Amino acid sequence: MEASPDDPSSSSPGNRAQSTAARWRGRVVVAAVAAGAFAAAGQSLAAGEGSASPDEDFSAGDAAGSLNTAMAADEQQQQPTHQGVGGSAPAPAMLPVAKSTDVSDEIEKITKSEQISAAREAARKAAEAEAMRPKYHLPALGNFTSGFGGRWGTTHYGIDIANSKGAPIYSAADGVVIEAGPASGFGMWVRVQHDDGYISVYGHVNSILVSEGERVKAGEEIATMGNRGFSTGPHLHFEIWNSNGKKINPLPWMREHDIDPTS
Repeated sequence: MEASPDDPSSSSPGNRAQSTAARWRGRVVVAAVAAGAFAAAGQSLAAGEGSASPDEDFSAGDAAGSLNTAMAADEQQQQPTHQGVGGSAPAPAMLPVAKSTDVSDEIEKITKSEQISAAREAARKAAEAEAMRPKYHLPALGNFTSGFGGRWGTTHYGIDIANSKGAPIYSAADGVVIEAGPASGFGMWVRVQHDDGYISVYGHVNSILVSEGERVKAGEEIATMGNRGFSTGPHLHFEIWNSNGKKINPLPWMREHDIDPTS
């Protein structure tokens, strides 16, 4: 009796395996029998019992070929098929897929390349901005009230620029803060040594915005204007010392560098 398509025994993995094994055993037996028949025929010929008949002309190679043909047919039955219109067809070949690690490597390379390009562009813009940045700046805005020289029987070693308390005071050039704090006569001051060795002095300041050892740029706010020390009102007392420490008239130095508090 044939098994029904709905019979679980006809489709279970165990039954399929048993059926396959049985088929193979049968094919091996057939091949073995064929090989044995050939061997027996050979012995008969050697004994002089006559020649083999056409039906007996079967070689070991024929037996092996039959077995190979059977094996190939069985393997073909086991190949997965793709069910479509018109019947079964071999399953379509799968296209190679790139490994996720390869994709990640490519993304990382692109990201690094973009970062390098962005960094170079930022460096280029920074260099352009640095080249265009003024290297000297007025120390404060306000009214020019007193110059360098004799005043009230003494020597005034700087210039005065008056403005309201808290007005910004700027570094006149690039340099390093060498002192920031209390000072006799000035109440508090800031001193900046510039790259050419000259020193600028900012006296009577109300508050200090930088620290000793800090590097500052021209035009950077370093303090606010005040009225500390010996002063008649809020103003900046500004001095310039040359590389030998001598106090010089700030006006010629400032005009040489295109900054003028009197204009």
